[in-house]
Amino acid sequence: MASGASTVHGLRRRNRARVLWDLYLNGPGSRQRIGSAAGVSPGTVSNVLGGLMEEGLVLESGLVPSAGGRPSSIVQVNPAYGYVIGVDVGESSVLVELFDLAMGVCATNRSLTELTQLSPADVVTQVAGGVHAVLADAQVAESDVLGVGIGVPGLVEHSPLAVVHGQSVGWDAVPLEALLREQIALPLAVGNGAKLLGQAEHWFGAARGEADVVIVLIGQGVGASIITGGSADLGPMSSAGEWGHTAVSIDGRICRCGARGCLEAYVGAGAILQRYEELHGMPARTGDLERRTDELLARVDIDPEVAEVVDESVRYLGAGIANLVNVFSPRRVVLGGWLGRQLAELRMPEIHAAAERNALRTPFRDVTLLRAELGADAVALGAATLPVSRFLSSGGDREAVLGATATSTA
Repeated sequence: MASGASTVHGLRRRNRARVLWDLYLNGPGSRQRIGSAAGVSPGTVSNVLGGLMEEGLVLESGLVPSAGGRPSSIVQVNPAYGYVIGVDVGESSVLVELFDLAMGVCATNRSLTELTQLSPADVVTQVAGGVHAVLADAQVAESDVLGVGIGVPGLVEHSPLAVVHGQSVGWDAVPLEALLREQIALPLAVGNGAKLLGQAEHWFGAARGEADVVIVLIGQGVGASIITGGSADLGPMSSAGEWGHTAVSIDGRICRCGARGCLEAYVGAGAILQRYEELHGMPARTGDLERRTDELLARVDIDPEVAEVVDESVRYLGAGIANLVNVFSPRRVVLGGWLGRQLAELRMPEIHAAAERNALRTPFRDVTLLRAELGADAVALGAATLPVSRFLSSGGDREAVLGATATSTA
């Protein structure tokens, strides 16, 4: 009897999960569309939706026009059913955002630092402070929050709590999740920031609807999220491939990670500024990296020396994209991150040409290069999808999710 009850419960949970995933990724719809997409019978979808509406997780939001007979209702996930928090741990700031269940932003907190790099202790303090601040600003109780997702630079090892290895930022086996759990009582999930940006673009942005796609993040650091067959699961390390630390020049320019010739040493914001300063015999500077880069790029069409530096970076970026195309054969490559989106806006034809020169003809002919659609909070949005994903996969079981202690492997 217990085994049968367990089987029935498992089937019910899977059906609820299928329905919720369809509603979440495909938006409001009729029972017919949901049942077809989720692969469940009309009777099952009606029973599932009836239960979800009784719980307040799903609500009716309109009617489907009908040529005759009674019109069908449109249903959607209830945005007010719960909240999630997404955190983007940058190298000089921490962005914390509170989202409703429809991923609408309810409150935002950004904390800056004068340090060139955040220490683990600074990160824990700023994340915890940001979480408490957004809840207070939106007047949302902790009991209404389904979880907190945190995007970080570097490799994320789940063993089982998240340990971060960030060689380029000086983090060596930092037990970040354990440290955060001392100050935050909510369910936590930690992942690589580039991979989470990719997940956000895959769910909501320029990569949506494509099973084989690469989303790159270019800022101070350089990373990539590689999605094949609709999945970004690359194993136990949430690394997104660490594309920025693949070599594009033997014994080339020194990278922040200590190696020579890394792509990041030619394409990242620090590399672009350093190259410009070298051309002018200027001493290397630190701090205000994003502002200084923005100011430099604003002169790209009027200053030949700025154009020379940017064009050099574009050539290396094209070679790096070609490597991704040759290895993974994606159908789309999306350029994201605050610097990646600017380079795409300024130099997309040149980036495409540089990638085409270095890629094999057959895989490249099917590739479309696109500028990312999501803006500066894309990593925080992607981080917030971690607790959302856990909730949907549970079939909307709030108690199971709030009682969870295991870390997501995203």
